[in-house]
Amino acid sequence: MLVSELSGRSNVLMKARELGVDLRADTPEVRDILKQLKELEHRGYEFEAADGSFILLLQKALQRHKPFFELLGYRVIVDHYGRGEQQVIEASVKLKIGDHVEHTVAEGDGPVNALDRALRLALVNRYPAIKDVRLVDYKVRILDSAGGTAARTRVLIESTDGRDLWGTVGVSDNLIEASWEALVDSVEYKLLKDEKRK
Repeated sequence: MLVSELSGRSNVLMKARELGVDLRADTPEVRDILKQLKELEHRGYEFEAADGSFILLLQKALQRHKPFFELLGYRVIVDHYGRGEQQVIEASVKLKIGDHVEHTVAEGDGPVNALDRALRLALVNRYPAIKDVRLVDYKVRILDSAGGTAARTRVLIESTDGRDLWGTVGVSDNLIEASWEALVDSVEYKLLKDEKRK
């Protein structure tokens, strides 16, 4: 069943059960979850290939979500030195993890790769399991082609830790922001999954 077809209470309950989230028909938050799903899908989100993001959405709606870190800011810089010449792509990420602030900088083959490396660098000391996560697939879809280069985009990321495979989604008018959102969901889902296994 596609999550985008979750227009009814029973469909949300069935998908939640399938993903291992305990949700009953009499749970008062189900109405809020349905409302949120409809709003997000109206903005361009799709969850059929993004079970990781869907589970995080459910956890937040049920007030069971414990943030593993807080974003204080990020920046991506691309230095391009002419056609065919070398370019340097650098990302910096500033996170609050518990009471500690971590500020890291990394270079990458592209802006998303640089962001991913900087995010991992900021988290790996506190959450060593992050080393096992790798991106398997990255898809971008333009949602409103009439917007041209300012069009809203949907980014779907598929990740693995060598054991499981999961998808996450991000949507924004800014491709980097949509990618960041999907990257963060991927990492948070991994940490949530590991915490449940303890």
